[in-house]
Amino acid sequence: MWQARRCIDQFVRALPLLWLCGLSLLVGILVCTPVARAADKTFLAGKLLIASPETKDPRFAESVIYMVKHDATGAMGLVINKPVATAPIDELLKGFGLKEKNSKREIVVHYGGPVGTRQGFVLHSDEIVMENSSKFANGIALTADAKMIEAIAGGKGPRQALFMLGYAGWAPHQLEYELNLQSWIVIPGDRALIFGNNADKKWRQAIDKQQIPL
Repeated sequence: MWQARRCIDQFVRALPLLWLCGLSLLVGILVCTPVARAADKTFLAGKLLIASPETKDPRFAESVIYMVKHDATGAMGLVINKPVATAPIDELLKGFGLKEKNSKREIVVHYGGPVGTRQGFVLHSDEIVMENSSKFANGIALTADAKMIEAIAGGKGPRQALFMLGYAGWAPHQLEYELNLQSWIVIPGDRALIFGNNADKKWRQAIDKQQIPL
């Protein structure tokens, strides 16, 4: 579990685009939400949800969401194609109350979804994991621990990683209802697409992949 111990006003000022994306609840406190372990009986965990072309909701239009939980209690996913700002990674560490690494690295902050905008997650390749990481198929893992950011800052983190604030959440049966309405398209979790460098093209690439067996 990760929780910042002091204000990160400097970080917020460095990320003005967060406010444009409805993340005004970010005041320097980031906490994690438990996620399903890989051993849980899940349905769409590890797959990608693609917003249908008809989706007009600005929170999800042209979104691609990596599902980290889906069971009888509801569903949870992380938007992978909505970067909102870039900031020095040391500023992020300061916000978490962790020691700075004198790192020259910057980190891209992604809009992970409209729920829990005080919560931070790292979706990453699984060659580096922590005790509380959740592992999925195709070498993908999720960590909700600020020490993963510390590892990345020190050059000891995973090769591929996305940092998100917030997540997409569904109550029991809500996602099934939306799937029946054809609001979402489901494809297998494609690691190359998830960690691809061009976020603007991910939605179109995902749409195209629905026609291609993976």
